[in-house]
Amino acid sequence: MYRIGQEEIDAVARVINSKQLFKVNSGLNETARCEENMRNIWGVRRALLVTSGKGALISALVGMGIGPGDEVIVPAYTYIATAIAVLAAGAIPIIADIDETLTLSPKDFERKITERTKAVIPVHIMGFPCNMDEIMRIAKEHNIMVLEDSCQSDGGSYKGKRLGSIGDAGALSFNYFKIITAGEGGAVLTNNDKLYERALIYQDSSAISFFGDQLRGITEPQFAGSQFRTNEISAAILNAQFNRLDGILGDLRKNKKKMKELLSPYCRFAPSNDEEGDCGVALSIEFDTAEQCIAFNKAAPDGTTRPRESDRHIYCFWTAILEKRGAFHPLMDPFKMEANKNHIPDYNADMCPETLEILAKNCYISINPDWTDKEIEEKAEYYINALKNNAKRF
Repeated sequence: MYRIGQEEIDAVARVINSKQLFKVNSGLNETARCEENMRNIWGVRRALLVTSGKGALISALVGMGIGPGDEVIVPAYTYIATAIAVLAAGAIPIIADIDETLTLSPKDFERKITERTKAVIPVHIMGFPCNMDEIMRIAKEHNIMVLEDSCQSDGGSYKGKRLGSIGDAGALSFNYFKIITAGEGGAVLTNNDKLYERALIYQDSSAISFFGDQLRGITEPQFAGSQFRTNEISAAILNAQFNRLDGILGDLRKNKKKMKELLSPYCRFAPSNDEEGDCGVALSIEFDTAEQCIAFNKAAPDGTTRPRESDRHIYCFWTAILEKRGAFHPLMDPFKMEANKNHIPDYNADMCPETLEILAKNCYISINPDWTDKEIEEKAEYYINALKNNAKRF
């Protein structure tokens, strides 16, 4: 979380004073306004506010018609929720390598396509945009749907288009650790009406027909789904946060650019698919060896992290996936379903060595949008000293 304050406090107070906390109401209609704000900000026809990024991913996959018998390609470097969402839809996640940009490798995406591949989930991790031109080209060529996991890149862009608005659908997250937050929350973005209708029904199948006119104009038949229904307090917080979004991104990008300029004589950086659209939350220094990366991280631990140490974001630590436990009840487990039995991958911890090597050679410097120029210069000097000492050592 970067910025939050009186505006959010006032927004919550207005909802509580209205005594209309349910999302369908005759009061402030914060949820409806939140979805309108997302449609405007992201430039999409449809936006659906839900309770989490994972809920958004699952709802979007169901909206795409993904299910047993299908494969969905996911990157080896992403939060485990991306792969779990595929299992929740009854499909099988196929794990593909990343490239030097730390995002899904278009080449490995194409290599992993089979006759069962129905969707791909490019993940704009750490605010780094994926190579959406290549991913969309390959997907179109093979008739594969694209679900952008933009949960770590709220408001970022690729060649002028907001991340999450480029593929067939996008998923956002608004939990505490994201660029803007309501504590928890997520959203589905799409221009596909059928996908939206199915996601709408799925995310609130127990109440969608009984409150308000949520099914007005919906032609898809109702079916039993799940419960990712949000509330007016979360929506009100988000509406205040949307007013902060571009300011946060602008300051993150400005401070990242300045830090990069100061460090550039002493190191090199991971390449970007779109430096201007990058959210600016982290600057990734790329080393020749893992040993150099480790040494730098030890010399400058304040504000630096190694992605190779982020266990929950790396495929080889996804225990439930690698051990093929897709659900508690065996009859609900996609790994045991008849439709999937002939295409269960041989998951193992060494299956994506290129990803592990890339992650081992990168070190992140976290960027804060509220740093002053003086603070950036002081921090840069700290990192430069660590880089110089590192160079002497090796």
